[in-house]
Amino acid sequence: MSNPIVQAFFVGRAVAEVLNERLEVALTDALSDLGKFDAEAREQLRLFTEEVIERANRASEAAGTGTTSGQTGSDSVDLQAEIDELRAEIALLRTELQRYRTSSL
Repeated sequence: MSNPIVQAFFVGRAVAEVLNERLEVALTDALSDLGKFDAEAREQLRLFTEEVIERANRASEAAGTGTTSGQTGSDSVDLQAEIDELRAEIALLRTELQRYRTSSL
């Protein structure tokens, strides 16, 4: 191999092959990590959803909002009063928040 042009061709070809192999490994690893991340994210979302539903069911049972037919009219009045109080609190908080925002500008 005394011809430098032939030598440069084979060196260039070897460089291209090595770069191609390393790029393939890097791409494969990146796609593998992405697949793992996606699977873990889906699993975390599933666990989160299950926990939320479980807590909601426990809170519902603790509050006695199950499907009971023995609910009296006073219970619904108390519930409506509670809702009204919560709405009033929300309105008050919105007013205070708006006041805070305008005073900080």
